[in-house]
Amino acid sequence: MDPTSSAAVAASPELRRIRALAIGSIAGLIVLGLAWELWLAPLPNRLWAIKVLPLLFPLAGLLRYRMYTYRWVSLLVWLYFTEGVMRLWNDPVAPPWLPALQVVLCLMLFTACALHVRMRLGPRGAR
Repeated sequence: MDPTSSAAVAASPELRRIRALAIGSIAGLIVLGLAWELWLAPLPNRLWAIKVLPLLFPLAGLLRYRMYTYRWVSLLVWLYFTEGVMRLWNDPVAPPWLPALQVVLCLMLFTACALHVRMRLGPRGAR
């Protein structure tokens, strides 16, 4: 059986835990982004809540162990990390724990994606 096939991937308990971390952190970013922009510390224009839309697209790929999804999410997450750092530095509305939580969730998501890709590719980085 090919080690990168869906059946082999699903059999690995380590990858299931890493997937759970990735899905939990991306879901946390979605919930945090909506709550932040709509209720907790909204800016005057609540339209900023749409920033979570790009986070909805990778959910199906993460659930199906799609290598490509884990790779591009590990790049996408840095946009949200940068927003969290900038708003931690200077956000007149939000309490500091909101952007700090966003930064932590981004680091968790990146770590989960990087671990997933590393485990799937193996020690030599070959497919």
